[in-house]
Amino acid sequence: MLVMMMLAAAALLVLALVSGAVLGWANRAFHVEVDPRIEAIAGVLPGANCGGCGFIGCGDYAAAVVNQGAPVNKCTVGGASCAAAVARIMGVEAKESWPARPVVHCRATLEDRLLRAEYRGEQTCAAANVVSGVQGCTYGCLGLGDCARACSYGALRIVRGLAEVDYEKCVGCGACARACPRHILTMVPFKAERMVVIACSNRDFGKDVRNVCKVGCLGCKACEKAMGSLFKVVDNLPRIDYEAYSGDPDVAPALQKCPSKTIVRVGKPSPRDLEATRDQKVPGEIPPDPRSSVDRTSWRG
Repeated sequence: MLVMMMLAAAALLVLALVSGAVLGWANRAFHVEVDPRIEAIAGVLPGANCGGCGFIGCGDYAAAVVNQGAPVNKCTVGGASCAAAVARIMGVEAKESWPARPVVHCRATLEDRLLRAEYRGEQTCAAANVVSGVQGCTYGCLGLGDCARACSYGALRIVRGLAEVDYEKCVGCGACARACPRHILTMVPFKAERMVVIACSNRDFGKDVRNVCKVGCLGCKACEKAMGSLFKVVDNLPRIDYEAYSGDPDVAPALQKCPSKTIVRVGKPSPRDLEATRDQKVPGEIPPDPRSSVDRTSWRG
């Protein structure tokens, strides 16, 4: 019996030595050198792993910067300071960049939408978007909250059937824009705390827009005629050249001419905005309205 036990112990010892030798060889044979810059870049990234840069996570983006030459300013959460830190590690100069924030290109609440019908399907925008005749405007916000559910920071909410962004909470990860099946939410470079945007996505002719929405853009080109340097109407809808956008442009001429008031400012209020509303009376009490957009729904989207 003792001999058998000694043989078993010896066999186990030999097996352990052989296994250790094989593992040691494999470690040397298959070892892949990791560029220390990858770990350094991952260390300065915020670690949100939000995917706003277009990569799976911060580690994947760090590897792409080093191994694939990805731009150093793709982190929307980290912003300019993060881009500068990544650029220093890579020994390059960081190009000027601005934080990207989502903009809702629609301002039609439930009361503004015409030709509404009851929608009884799955209460998601993705499901409602594939149903014919969900609402008169096939471009407008569906208001079922896919964007709000996609946001991990609580920066999106649905108010009267329309998506609203809380720019105090938003980090610019882009999850809401990716979740919107109608692409009403787009990521805009915020070159200022308040940005001029077009709050409509409808590309139909003015008469058709009026049939489905009270506040939709008519494509009249009044803004382009007033301020052609900033606005250009393409497919019956104004576009803003954000490459040429600078400072805090005075869009009063365009606002005065716009019949549907689809040119709006979004973001944090500027000192000028606060001064303009300083003397406005604030209501003493706002009665609660606990109904959700689903409770109010008598439409199909």
